[in-house]
Amino acid sequence: MKEKTNRKRKRANHSKSQNQFNSEAEPTNSASSKRPKSSSSFLEKMRARLSGGHFRMLNEKLYTCTGDEALNYFKDDPSLFDMYHAGYQEQMSHWPEQPVNIIINWLKNRNSSLVVADFGCGDARLAKNVKNKVYSFDLVSSDPSVIACDMSKTPLDASSVDVAVFCLSLMGTNFPRYLQEAHRVLKPSGWLLIAEVKSRFDPSTGGADANEFSKAVTDLGFASMLKDFSNKMFILLYFQKKKQGSKKKEIEWPELKPCLYKRR
Repeated sequence: MKEKTNRKRKRANHSKSQNQFNSEAEPTNSASSKRPKSSSSFLEKMRARLSGGHFRMLNEKLYTCTGDEALNYFKDDPSLFDMYHAGYQEQMSHWPEQPVNIIINWLKNRNSSLVVADFGCGDARLAKNVKNKVYSFDLVSSDPSVIACDMSKTPLDASSVDVAVFCLSLMGTNFPRYLQEAHRVLKPSGWLLIAEVKSRFDPSTGGADANEFSKAVTDLGFASMLKDFSNKMFILLYFQKKKQGSKKKEIEWPELKPCLYKRR
């Protein structure tokens, strides 16, 4: 009987030792499984910082060069364009309202037969959300529906579209050439819609005067129809092409302040 009890005790002690061994081993495994997550989180933060830095560099480049220079820049390395737009989308995610959505709704309230030219289309969101025929232009195309070109030299025929859109895309130092191209391709009475970052039109911080900018556009051959300053982040300007061409004259274009993002 005594021998039997001893055997039971030995088995219990062995089981206890085994459980102790297992319980001691488990934290090691748990800790090792946690380390990769922490490491992964750190790497993700570093990648985000590097990505943000690249975006700011590319953004500054686009605001301080001509459209032709930007086109050649991205031709050399098209992956930079994807990097730029990833950063752009991250910045836009902080905005309470997207100007492209207002333009989409504006088009939806009009005849879907209107032909649209989207200058600087980005991910072609406009074309994907309206029934209209939309010609989408940008510096690089990873989408068959997007035409890669310098926006001052599109392949469109003269007087061939009803609406020209510039949604946060008057970036190059030669932006007047883009607007001249829009005037060329628009039909008489065609619409020109411009959405731009509000700070670019704040004279107190070095931005252009919105009225001076509008005057230059009207001198190009447009009539100013509406100026919408109601949004906190951007302004919307609506113009219509005059039915009769304006007399050619020297236009004084104000310098638009580059929209440069601060490091977060």
